Amino acid sequence: MIDHTPTNALTLLAATVLVFSVASVFWAVMAQGARLAPRASFGLAGVNALLALSLSLHALRGTAPALLTFWASDVLSIAALAVLRTVLPTLVRRPMAWRSAGAVLLSGAALLATLPYSGDMRMETRAVFASLFALSLMASLDTWWALRQRVSVAMSLLLSGPLFVISVLLAGRLLESLILPGNNTDILGAGEFNIAWLWSMLAMNLVLNATMAFLILAKLIRRIQRLTRHDPLTDVLNRRALSEAIDTEHARLQRGKPYALVMIDMDRFKQLNDSLGHAAGDAALQRLVEVLKPCVREVDALGRLGGEEFCVLLPLTDLAGAALVAERMRLNLEESEFLWQGQSWPLTASFGIAEAEPGDISADAVLGRADRAMYRAKAQGRNVVQALDA
Repeated sequence: MIDHTPTNALTLLAATVLVFSVASVFWAVMAQGARLAPRASFGLAGVNALLALSLSLHALRGTAPALLTFWASDVLSIAALAVLRTVLPTLVRRPMAWRSAGAVLLSGAALLATLPYSGDMRMETRAVFASLFALSLMASLDTWWALRQRVSVAMSLLLSGPLFVISVLLAGRLLESLILPGNNTDILGAGEFNIAWLWSMLAMNLVLNATMAFLILAKLIRRIQRLTRHDPLTDVLNRRALSEAIDTEHARLQRGKPYALVMIDMDRFKQLNDSLGHAAGDAALQRLVEVLKPCVREVDALGRLGGEEFCVLLPLTDLAGAALVAERMRLNLEESEFLWQGQSWPLTASFGIAEAEPGDISADAVLGRADRAMYRAKAQGRNVVQALDA
């Protein structure tokens, strides 16, 4: 009776290589054509290409030079997960983690270069899967921690969970080489464990690429959500998002949580546009936001109402506190420097402040007082802070 296990193993390996190859082309198209998270997409194209090449060389053992089919094949597989570990942080706007990934890759490659690829292959198997497990675990933990800063614990676990599953599978292969040494040193060997491992590797392939696609899709959704809530020029909250924040704070007013508003209008903005051009006006608005942001706490909300008008929401702040914040902003702006094509232009703004009162039916009443106070500041010569009592 003929044992078909090796043939089945080779078929599974060929199917896995095909899937990796298709995934590599897909990610390359996403990076080059769709420009969807290009650094991560190019990295994932490289991950899949490296794994496909590694497994292809592995399948040639016994027919091609040992340097290619053993050492190069193993190092390419480690390099694939090193690339994955490097580019994953870019999905959450963090720098690439190339140092730790490079350290594991170089250490693994150097260790494998000292091992003989003949006879007992247990150390080679352990070195490969220990490196793969370390890189996979680092990528999983890094992804979980980065997501945890942005989403809930449950969501971060859901998104990073498949990466932890891959880490567990790689750890299983490493433990198998320690518990049952010499039984399954080659993934193409005739054994039920190897067939199960090849199936799990094919599943890991699909899970890995599906997880990466989901993470990139989640990043795209977050970017769209941000665009719908932020002013495209200055990157502060737009009118709608700021209004929602003020309404939320106004609801808390009924529970004894005060808040104040600071209305800001840049002085002589039309004159600036007429003299230096609209591009200079846009740059001036960006400069204004740059100067104001250090005066704003994390709990505060800075938004653009339109044109040269901005508003700051100050939770748990009374009129005196709002006056201090507004005066600090006014002084910082007055002392700031704005240059456009070598020409200096003084930037100032008029500030109107108002504190929410328990009798205010809606936030519009508070906004109205702050707006009227701002116009009073304009009437008094600009570059001043004014308040309007309820």
